[in-house]
Amino acid sequence: MSFKVGLQVYSVREDAEKDLEGTLKKIKELGYDGVELAGLYGRSYAEVRAAVEAAGLVPISAHVPLDEMLADPQGVLAGYAEIGCSYVAVPYLPEERRSGTDGFEPTLKEIAMLCQVAKDNGMVMLYHNHDFEFKKVGEEYALDYMYRVIPADLLQTELDTCWVNIGGEEPAAFVRKYAGRAPIVHLKDFYLSSRDNAGDTPFYELIGSDQKAGGEDVFEFRPVGYGMQDFASILKASEDAGASWVIVEQDRPSMGKTPMECAEMSRNYLKTLGV
Repeated sequence: MSFKVGLQVYSVREDAEKDLEGTLKKIKELGYDGVELAGLYGRSYAEVRAAVEAAGLVPISAHVPLDEMLADPQGVLAGYAEIGCSYVAVPYLPEERRSGTDGFEPTLKEIAMLCQVAKDNGMVMLYHNHDFEFKKVGEEYALDYMYRVIPADLLQTELDTCWVNIGGEEPAAFVRKYAGRAPIVHLKDFYLSSRDNAGDTPFYELIGSDQKAGGEDVFEFRPVGYGMQDFASILKASEDAGASWVIVEQDRPSMGKTPMECAEMSRNYLKTLGV
């Protein structure tokens, strides 16, 4: 397939906090081509760029909290441009900024402004979804509404295939829906014992906790290929949609493995699919 494989550093964040340089080198050894950043781990932009280059990795993109970018749009986005990122992603919206609140429309205007600043710095802004964007705004999902009101020349997609699935859509079909606007696709696997009584707790709020999804139902993130996702179809859809990168992300380790072991399992599985 025509795209390359990256790892979201959030997947191995504890390793990166202890030893960023060593962690990046290990990621390269596992067979990843690039990384998507999730913080600077106490380094300057120049130091992060040097560490990524020394590991032989591509600094594909970065997840940067919306409020961090809004506090200093030019300074923050110029910093990630200095690292060499081609993309910057809005990773998450707090509740007060989501659809159904008074903060949603102002947030879209703020994202559009940041998109232009990113563009001025030679980067493309992405939006990384969870499942809450699959609530309706009128007759359409909030995610589709966002991509309709902010033009494609400013905002591209970073579809997280786990959350697309949890949101009720078939991941491969949804990736194809945004063909030509999907430069990066997130590969994330999961196990959910039942969808029938999953409770009201958003699964992303379970990260780092020992809570269950609801009742006796169990939800956990899994290495790619070890859960419920059909990655052969997702990869084909990503290729058809024109993706340049697929990025592995596992929010929390499972199956008794360390985060780095999970990253290795994911990469080895993708190799069996020819990626």
